[in-house]
Amino acid sequence: MAEFVQGFEAMAKIGPCISIFGSARTTAGHKYYDLAVELAKRLAEEGFGIITGGGPGIMEAANKGANMAGGTSVGLNIALPFEQSANKFIDNDKSLDFDYFFVRKVMFTKYSQGFIMMPGGWGTLDEFFEVATLIQTRKFTQTPMICMGSEYWKGLFHWMDTIMHQQEGNISPGDLDMIKIFDTADEVVAYLHEFYSHNKLQPNF
Repeated sequence: MAEFVQGFEAMAKIGPCISIFGSARTTAGHKYYDLAVELAKRLAEEGFGIITGGGPGIMEAANKGANMAGGTSVGLNIALPFEQSANKFIDNDKSLDFDYFFVRKVMFTKYSQGFIMMPGGWGTLDEFFEVATLIQTRKFTQTPMICMGSEYWKGLFHWMDTIMHQQEGNISPGDLDMIKIFDTADEVVAYLHEFYSHNKLQPNF
């Protein structure tokens, strides 16, 4: 309960934000690290704050991009045994520490007006399916969901289409259309401009 209260108080007035998810293991100089920096910088220049998991890798890159543009840079850090420590690009008053994954995910989803999935591992896939489920079941208002890096994601989407959808019928026609796959920051910015030209920028709950 204390983590919910702390999170709600800290996040209540941050303004429009985009959550960026991705691997903690991606190092500086990797193409996806550099893409995350560029993407977050561009989004911050467009007036969006950036929310990440607060750790290294893609999370650090996204916070760095927001910081470079003078935008809001939020880190929702969680203590993990091997890899997690808060990165230095988070705003001092927007670095939050969590013990519970489920509380942390509420903060990601409640205060974001868009979700970007960079390449990642188990944690990123957990967040991917959490967000996709909330959008598909309409527990959110209509919200942009984007996967970055078609080369990385194409195998998963092929399986979801051919097996989950066509073979087994476990998802509906059109479910995959709610998720966009892009390779450049320009595509993301253009899509968000188009999306919010006819959708209200508002909280998800």
